[in-house]
Amino acid sequence: MTTNIKFTKMHGAGNDYIYVNTLLYNIPDPTKASIAWSAPHTGIGSDGLVLIDKAKIPEADFSMRIFNADGSEAMMCGNASRCIGKYLFEKGITDKTEIKLLTLSGIKILKLTLDNKGEKVESVTVDMLEPVLNDKKQMASEDGSMKDGLVDVIDREFRGTFVSMGNPHFVIFVDNVDEIDVARYGKALEFDSLFPERCNIEFAQILDNGKIRTRVWERGSGITMACGTGACATAVAAAITGRATRKSEIVMDGGTLHIEWNEADNHVYLSGPAAFAFEGEVALPQ
Repeated sequence: MTTNIKFTKMHGAGNDYIYVNTLLYNIPDPTKASIAWSAPHTGIGSDGLVLIDKAKIPEADFSMRIFNADGSEAMMCGNASRCIGKYLFEKGITDKTEIKLLTLSGIKILKLTLDNKGEKVESVTVDMLEPVLNDKKQMASEDGSMKDGLVDVIDREFRGTFVSMGNPHFVIFVDNVDEIDVARYGKALEFDSLFPERCNIEFAQILDNGKIRTRVWERGSGITMACGTGACATAVAAAITGRATRKSEIVMDGGTLHIEWNEADNHVYLSGPAAFAFEGEVALPQ
């Protein structure tokens, strides 16, 4: 017997996921579902699958699980977190404008900015907590860190900086990001021995206006239109290497994200829009 699941397609700056309310629907094998539904020609098409649930601990309101297009489970996603804030409020699941969201990398605070009528969510700011600059589980250098370090990949050298936002990122600053074959070098770096848990790769360029143009190769998904944790990692890497201040505008393929690395609490704050794309029903993969 086929079981149909109602889903919502949403995106944050073009970073698109399939959202399912697991208070209503059980997804017994989210890895299989994410692979089948994320496929662009035979499925719905997306960067992955996000499951929304009530948090099982009193410290949080709701929880999220996120699965990449290849079925692997991610620690968290900044853009998906922002979409969840909009989803929960506009579907009447909560009336809170500050939501505590449990992820695999901790509890994130979502602050919703509403329109003048108080009915629609115009933007969401996520407290992404503190960046981690050394982690031997994610970075196989002597001390688990790298700052503008030299790496060889395929036929060229890059200088990159490691930043973890709960998930690992390697940020490479280049003179012209449009000249970089992101798929070729991103995929090779994702699986490089430097990164025991694989890695998200950002190629970034400081523009004349001070904004940072960034393209992303996401671990488990490939090239995506935007990446919230990647934008945060790029901003932090730019700051610690002296390329930018603690406030940055990160221009990604799908839109611009605003990042502040707050000096008072050392937390990184991610702000940007979230949008509904469409809704529908899909059969659970057999």
